[in-house]
Amino acid sequence: MFYIKLITLITAVLFSSIVNATLPKVLLAKVYDETKHSDVSNYLVSEKFDGVRAIWTGKQFVTRQGNVINAPEWFTAPLPKVWLDGELWTKHQHFAVLSGIVRTKTPNNHDWQSITYQVFDMPDANVPFSQRYSNYSHLVAGLNSPHIKAIKQHQFTNNQLLTNYFKNITAQGGEGVMLHLASAKHADGRSDALLKLKPYLDAEAIVIAYLPGKGKYQGMLGALRVKTPQGQLFSIGTGFSDAERESPPALGSTITYRFHGLTKNGLPRFASFLRVRESP
Repeated sequence: MFYIKLITLITAVLFSSIVNATLPKVLLAKVYDETKHSDVSNYLVSEKFDGVRAIWTGKQFVTRQGNVINAPEWFTAPLPKVWLDGELWTKHQHFAVLSGIVRTKTPNNHDWQSITYQVFDMPDANVPFSQRYSNYSHLVAGLNSPHIKAIKQHQFTNNQLLTNYFKNITAQGGEGVMLHLASAKHADGRSDALLKLKPYLDAEAIVIAYLPGKGKYQGMLGALRVKTPQGQLFSIGTGFSDAERESPPALGSTITYRFHGLTKNGLPRFASFLRVRESP
């Protein structure tokens, strides 16, 4: 029994090392706070696209969890043998359809015709983002491929100009904006080098239980009981379609929810179901 446990432990450690070795090093965003990040002129600002984040390794697309995205050969053929970061995207308010297309193991050429790769970084630990922006803009322009786009960055001298841009983006159905610290070199993990500004916040939690519905939802899902990565427990009872109430997210699955700040107890305020997180 001891040897079986030892072999199991060694296998688990080796497997964990293999998985971790394949995870791409990506820059993750913190939430923009006007009181903390008051000098917006230090940042380059762009639209936040509600797509599927895709890291081009120089050979293939992978998600930030390291899962391979099976794109058609014609889609990836123009891409160079350099590391790029971006979003696979179709149009505003279209994430569910896009996710279905991207998650298909055998890519459908017709469906992929509607997708563009929106490049927002050309990671390089030796140069600041302002130079990386110039680098990826010139690279994408040289590719001359309609489905490969360089996300345009803007620079604003004050918060009011940033607010005006944000309102214009969200009025068109956009998800929000991203702020890249112009002087920051690329580094793995979450930092003030990348900020997100959205009309609402979102986060992820694991489904741990179902709460029964009442009234018109009798016999259906009333709410999900969820647990955050920090161990907080709370319920989400809004944001579901009737179909989702009849067939709710699986126990143990990870969902994304939106909320508007935190309560005095540190729990999400007005939490609402957004979608199930599904990796390609």
